[in-house]
Amino acid sequence: MPLTDIAFPTIVRRGVLLESDRVRILDRRVFPLKEQFVDCRTHEEVAVAIEDMVTQSGGPFFAASAGMVLAARAAERKKSARERLDEMVSAAERLRRTRATNNGIRVAVSGMLEAAHKLAGEGDFAACLEAEMREIWNWRWARSRRLGEHAATLVDDGDTILTHCWAETSFIDTLAAALRQGKRLQVICTETRPYLQGSRLTAHSVAEMGIDVTVITDNMAAHAMDRGMVSRFMTAADRVTLSGHVINKVGTLQLAIAARHFKLPYIAMVQAPDSKAASPADVEMEERDGKESLMCLGMPTASPLARGWYPAFDVTPPDFVTAIATCDGVFGASVLRAHFS
Repeated sequence: MPLTDIAFPTIVRRGVLLESDRVRILDRRVFPLKEQFVDCRTHEEVAVAIEDMVTQSGGPFFAASAGMVLAARAAERKKSARERLDEMVSAAERLRRTRATNNGIRVAVSGMLEAAHKLAGEGDFAACLEAEMREIWNWRWARSRRLGEHAATLVDDGDTILTHCWAETSFIDTLAAALRQGKRLQVICTETRPYLQGSRLTAHSVAEMGIDVTVITDNMAAHAMDRGMVSRFMTAADRVTLSGHVINKVGTLQLAIAARHFKLPYIAMVQAPDSKAASPADVEMEERDGKESLMCLGMPTASPLARGWYPAFDVTPPDFVTAIATCDGVFGASVLRAHFS
């Protein structure tokens, strides 16, 4: 029997909260082992929280747009529209610099800045920007629901889906749509070192939806495919280029290679490809401090004599991508440019 009432996960419902004097960001570095928030009273504090991985994946979209509201509240004290806009441009530039590869930050900040230009002369400038933020959030959630409906058409009843890292609402809305269609599912999550987003965020969220979920370490995926435990591989994408390259959490490439070897489909999910990125050469790839690869949940996991290396993302070529699910439908990588450019 198809389900109509899907329990949406805590991290989706309570990931970023805008209050009258602060932005509260659910700390994904410790969730679900602890449910605690980082309070930010300025856009600078929001920027630091994004850089420090308090939130990631789709979370920075909501955090950055809420940070722009904090900036508007501070800018409202300025008398002239020009001074307000200068403050907002400065805040936008700071938030954009936090994580260069995460396209959601750019989309959120650009939308808020466009609204600021139109509303800078309003007496209730900050309230107007907060209303704009709510509209932007609703816009993104609606697009995610459409993406999920399209992606769910690629899921069969009885599937076991392997996923990597935390795919935010794209994966959750896909699972929700599949459940509403009466499909029975299981999910396997890679733990996703070094922050364990898969074993903590994805596994907990999928379990909250009532779906059976298994956690494996990052080096077990090919073996799980070989054992016949996986039906398909699905991830979100931090960026998809018009050339069909999928840029996502590092480790996605090796899983896509394994999936192709075992003749399993790899489906990437993104609301829309980046029309400004013709190829991976147009995307700034984030390299984080290598020391983060020597730690896990604040504990050392490597020899103090070793160096660490942490490229945050990798690039999966279109040849390894079976389909890309978007808000507009499902596409082969080779036809993205014609539809979205």
